[in-house]
Amino acid sequence: MEEVLMKPVLKHIANLWTLTEHPTAENEWTLDKKLDAIRDAGFDGVCWAPSRELWEGAKRRGLIFVGGMASGDAGAFPEIVQDLKRFGALHVNVQLASDEMLTPQALELTLALMAEAKREGLLPAIETHRGTCTETPEKMYALADAYERATGEPLPISWDFSHFAVVKHLVPENFVERLLVRPELVQNAQQFHFRPFNGHHVQVPITNSRGELTQEVLNWIPFAEAVLECWLAGNPEGGREIFICPELGPVEGGYALSTFPNSWEDAKVLRAEIEKMWQRVLERS
Repeated sequence: MEEVLMKPVLKHIANLWTLTEHPTAENEWTLDKKLDAIRDAGFDGVCWAPSRELWEGAKRRGLIFVGGMASGDAGAFPEIVQDLKRFGALHVNVQLASDEMLTPQALELTLALMAEAKREGLLPAIETHRGTCTETPEKMYALADAYERATGEPLPISWDFSHFAVVKHLVPENFVERLLVRPELVQNAQQFHFRPFNGHHVQVPITNSRGELTQEVLNWIPFAEAVLECWLAGNPEGGREIFICPELGPVEGGYALSTFPNSWEDAKVLRAEIEKMWQRVLERS
């Protein structure tokens, strides 16, 4: 019998953060209305901190729940991890500690978190994020190398390349050269935040006043496709899942500017563009 090879699977994940104060602060949608919109827009899941209301609402709609946590307190890890498990998470996006933390302390925290998560059967990934112990490439790779020396395993990472691009003030022409320097860590990962960026802004508008993709997004797309190609090269078969979040922030929080289009409307456009990229890369591979 001929063996059937399973293709990798892309799961589109929306972040509730994108829908903060949507459509306005005075008339913000309820959680149920937000989850309906996420499902109706074609997303496969939602990411946020755990709660019973969110878990039950996602489950009713057939949505995956990707957990989120932000902590640098090892003493709090057991309770946080147990809540994530109780409310349906398997994969967890982790913003770890603060930017003042050095690699030895960050490694201790990471090992403690991974041990706690393993006991509960969860799969956390450390996000590359401003204001945390991984806010620069140097700090991220130092932690990854220390973790591999300590465990013999690659560090699970949740990749958000926008922060590194801003730290280094990159331009689209060197995004691939400067950001895809550790392909083995990209290929090991399952969580990615595809928020279009340039070298000075971790978020750029997706659409212009005519509803067309902005030039900044068009400049970013070749890099995003290169990330997908890199990942697929290490995961050509076996049905492994990749979770991609078009994680656009609202004006509240400082990621979007007051002149940007609505973050949720732009996120829906971006989800569709990510699916097009995925299909192109699959065809080429």
